[in-house]
Amino acid sequence: MPSSNEAVSEDSLSIPLIDFSSFTTPNTGDKSATADAVLKGFQNAGFIYLTNFGIPPEILSETFELSKRFFERPFEQKEALRWTTPDANRGYVSYGREKSSQSLDKATVDASRSQGLDLKESMEIGREDPNGPFPNHWPDRFDEEGKVFKEKMLDFFQRCDDLHLKVMSAIAVGLGLGEDFFNESCTPGDNNLRLLHYPPVPKETFKSNPNQLRLGAHSDYGSITLLFQDTVGGLQVQSPTGRFINATPIPNTVVVNAGDLLARWANDKIKSTLHRVVEPDRSEQDAVVLGEKGDGGKEGQEYYPARYSIAHFCNPNFDVMIETLPGTYESEEDKVYKEAIRCKDHLVQRLAATY
Repeated sequence: MPSSNEAVSEDSLSIPLIDFSSFTTPNTGDKSATADAVLKGFQNAGFIYLTNFGIPPEILSETFELSKRFFERPFEQKEALRWTTPDANRGYVSYGREKSSQSLDKATVDASRSQGLDLKESMEIGREDPNGPFPNHWPDRFDEEGKVFKEKMLDFFQRCDDLHLKVMSAIAVGLGLGEDFFNESCTPGDNNLRLLHYPPVPKETFKSNPNQLRLGAHSDYGSITLLFQDTVGGLQVQSPTGRFINATPIPNTVVVNAGDLLARWANDKIKSTLHRVVEPDRSEQDAVVLGEKGDGGKEGQEYYPARYSIAHFCNPNFDVMIETLPGTYESEEDKVYKEAIRCKDHLVQRLAATY
């Protein structure tokens, strides 16, 4: 069983539960001890849970409710805001369009779709720059609620950006690089807020295809990801033995995981760990029966309930060259990655393969 300082402890996978107040509340506690815990969590598991992370629970609840109402909009409205290109990475992604994968080869990813699509839809929101080449796709054109959605999501986006910088500061302190080390490369940061809706799924879907997942196994592409879960569950993290272990939702926490770009930056001293979303084990009573108008379900057919989550994918500025961090190698021969890569080139390459 996990201890009071662990969120997950099973099969050699230990994900710490860390009070982050020393980085979010002025003059509270010793930052170095918190930074050490954050870095150790990323080095050992690639995942941590944070409490006291600076976003009030009422703001988080409001954001989840706005997300839910967005996905309840008519499909025609959502499709009018559709995702277009990996370079933009903004807009609505319809059910089944994305196939999460570790492969960089689009043909390989497309072939894997026959094993089951990702059972989700999403709304992608990037850094707001109305005069830039890739504006966000907002529902403010439709109604007053769409205007509120835009206002509140921009506020939440900024709160996540602030938390991103604080977590990166903790990593920097843990690595002995100084608290402000990442500020220049991560400000303003080309981050992406993803609202996720996993619609109700017929029980028969999982019976007829035992390999079906809500979201396929993958690692994230950028530096870190802030993941806010509802209470439904389903997130699993791969253990050192290769098993996928439940990362159960804990109230008033945010799950933070390291991505491929941070692992590369840190000379693989930090882990970017595979994770996925499954339909949790449930009793027969947990399925719901939907009528003809219930989420499009057939009359009398049993469905597992919907799941919602919110992910903030954090990246350095697109033009930053990712080179091995000082202190993570002793000589040039110790570098895992001999050449630098531009942040945007890395991200577009991964996105182009999965959509």
